[in-house]
Amino acid sequence: MTTRDPGDEGVDAQAPAGGEAAQDDGRDGRAAHDDGREDRAAQEDAAAQGERAYDLFQTGRRFLAERHPAQAAMFLERALLLAPDKNSIREALGRSYYALGRYGRATQEFEELLRRAPTNDYAHFAMARCLLKLEDVAGALRAARLAVAMAPGNADYRRALDDCLAAAG
Repeated sequence: MTTRDPGDEGVDAQAPAGGEAAQDDGRDGRAAHDDGREDRAAQEDAAAQGERAYDLFQTGRRFLAERHPAQAAMFLERALLLAPDKNSIREALGRSYYALGRYGRATQEFEELLRRAPTNDYAHFAMARCLLKLEDVAGALRAARLAVAMAPGNADYRRALDDCLAAAG
């Protein structure tokens, strides 16, 4: 829900500051100050979409936590359409795809996440797991080494590296 400043009420009915009358800007006889309403409406629409994306993301995370990755993916895909710049949505979607055994799709999400946030140690770890499932041992090893280098105390990352080393033989 978008909130308005109390001072916003009735602004459109008032004359512009300085007591000047609104000037016609040449677009269908509308006054120049009408652009403010259009900008405000666009901002409110963007805020509503952001709130909707967040709600979809939270629902998707809940399904993922409850071990329902297919349902999670449905909500997260919709959230990503509304907010494609949100790394948290992309990470959760990658996790959903991984849980579904869709390793190629999961890899795509983690690749994009790493393009946007190259220092995301979890994304490197997840990429290693995906690539190992796709039998790209060299790529998995590279990603696992990066994850361990970024977070040397993380036991999950270390186990992923050990799995990659074992697969490399």
